[in-house]
Amino acid sequence: MAKNHVKGEKKADLFLYALSTCGWCKKTKELLQTLNAEFYYTDVDLLSGQERTDVMDELKKWNPRCSFPSLVIDHQKCIVGFDEKQIREALKL
Repeated sequence: MAKNHVKGEKKADLFLYALSTCGWCKKTKELLQTLNAEFYYTDVDLLSGQERTDVMDELKKWNPRCSFPSLVIDHQKCIVGFDEKQIREALKL
């Protein structure tokens, strides 16, 4: 899977499933950067073939509706959609 890394402070193990054209996904990325949080993400719409299928199968485990953005925190919790309050709470900010 094509993972992009954004440097910052390790506040949690963060992985964002996003779309390159999604405004809410961009807002989530911007919030994480503003909070100086290290995170990884993939823009699912830029994937193709088996790689895209595999990522969507992985996403379904966290968010059966496969909506975006989906932020997985510490391999335990998934925040679906842009929710600044939930993200800040999950990162203990």
